[in-house]
Amino acid sequence: MPMPTQERVSQLVAGLVERRGFDLEGVEISTAGKHVDAQARVQVTVDSDQASDLDSIATLSSELSGLLDDAGEFGETPYLLEVTTPGIDRPLTAHRHWRRARGRKVRISLAEGAPSPSGSATFEARVGALGGDTVALVLGGKRNPHRVTVPLADIATAVVQVEFSPPGARELELAGGVVPGRPIPGQEDAVAVDDTAEVRGIPHAQSESVTASDSPTEGIVE
Repeated sequence: MPMPTQERVSQLVAGLVERRGFDLEGVEISTAGKHVDAQARVQVTVDSDQASDLDSIATLSSELSGLLDDAGEFGETPYLLEVTTPGIDRPLTAHRHWRRARGRKVRISLAEGAPSPSGSATFEARVGALGGDTVALVLGGKRNPHRVTVPLADIATAVVQVEFSPPGARELELAGGVVPGRPIPGQEDAVAVDDTAEVRGIPHAQSESVTASDSPTEGIVE
């Protein structure tokens, strides 16, 4: 039986993810081994406006596991289900990403021809409030923080940066602070839990791994 596509698994899990108050940020499927020894790895990435606590992620993981088992899409292939939240260094590609990244430093590349508030097509800024189709950005760092407004349509790419020291108080104030429940820039610690369930036997053997993380590399525990 062929492996289901990422699009198919996304369709299967999207409704349950939404009902549990999360946004589905992505599904990745990979395999290890060959023929009878092959195992699939299914990583489901979710996020929400509120901080994602480990208990809610673990509950979602258990429910997704049951849903995938019932669907039978993996046939005789055992699989490892991982439910995780995005790492810090995530690209901002939707309005909700910008909203949740308030207070974070981002590296921005402007679309060709877009006017630059910094004089350069690529620059770093701190994310401020989102307003319709624009976003406030704080430029100047700790020494000369000042706020500008940029149309989202002018931004080609934006990627959150890992910080090793906290921002200045005025800089963070102009950004509107960090979204409640999110880690303070420069003070992030990886939070991971191994919530592995027992393998449920062949043919649909599966184990679960749950990670709630704002670390740069997600730190999944298998």
